[in-house]
Amino acid sequence: MYTGKTEKPCCLCGDRETVARLDLPPRAVQSMKNSGPIAWRDIVGEVSIHFCESDWDVVTDLVLDTGMSPLPKCNVAQASLDIREDFEALLNDVRDEPDQAPLEREMLADAEETIERTEREGIEAVNTRAVVEAYVRKWSLEDADRMTTTD
Repeated sequence: MYTGKTEKPCCLCGDRETVARLDLPPRAVQSMKNSGPIAWRDIVGEVSIHFCESDWDVVTDLVLDTGMSPLPKCNVAQASLDIREDFEALLNDVRDEPDQAPLEREMLADAEETIERTEREGIEAVNTRAVVEAYVRKWSLEDADRMTTTD
């Protein structure tokens, strides 16, 4: 059985015709709808969510105009992600969880750089998708940090 990444439908409505993709850190799945059964610590690499044209317009407005994240409305079942193989069951061996910190630091640094450039030069100077992705990445990590401190 292959459990690797594939192109997925819109995470909001399920439409197979998508126009935008956001790549997020693994902990972002905690903010998404139906994420309970997913062990985010077992995700390898980024999580990608896709949007159809009409939903992308709504997401862009939601993020840039109202400062809200679309993740709570996104269905994690529509996300594209890689789960590490279950070697523990296969080999009766315990493996360490993947270290997500380097990926998160890189994604957060890229997001902060994009946000700073946008604030300095204006939204017209930066790709809209990159700006939306930057804010959603930043907010998802802030939310994940809050969840960790309240647990």
